[in-house]
Amino acid sequence: MKYWQILASFVLALVLFVSPLSAQAASSSSITRSAGDEVQGQDFSGQNLIGTEYTNIKLENTNFSNADLRGVVFNGALLEGVNLHGVDFSQGIAYLAKFKNADFSDAVLTDAMMLRSVFDNVNVTGADFTNAILDGVEIKKLCLKASGVNSKTGVVTRESLGCK
Repeated sequence: MKYWQILASFVLALVLFVSPLSAQAASSSSITRSAGDEVQGQDFSGQNLIGTEYTNIKLENTNFSNADLRGVVFNGALLEGVNLHGVDFSQGIAYLAKFKNADFSDAVLTDAMMLRSVFDNVNVTGADFTNAILDGVEIKKLCLKASGVNSKTGVVTRESLGCK
């Protein structure tokens, strides 16, 4: 009986190691829905956009002010002149996104992952970056202009960014 269990275990292990298993990889292109070009310049102010994904898209001059952007993904997006005043971008992802002349005033960006994103000439007055993950160079740029207190969370912008 004991030999049969050992033999069965050996055969099962041999089958698992010899038989190729299909590999499945996740990539941003396989899990995202790209929004169409009609999004650029649109007014999404105050809307519930939870979990929406914007991939490789131009969102120039789009108005997201006071929108619910929790869990939203901006992957490779150009966000020049975007109005993000008062948005809730908690647990959002901005990867390889370019924010230029964007307004983040009074935005909540807690626990957001914003790696490899660029922030050029953005307004972060009153923004809450608590536990957000950004590149060190970008944090230094944001700290140069950071000021104010977030009206929703009561958090000081400079403290949430870890400015010195």
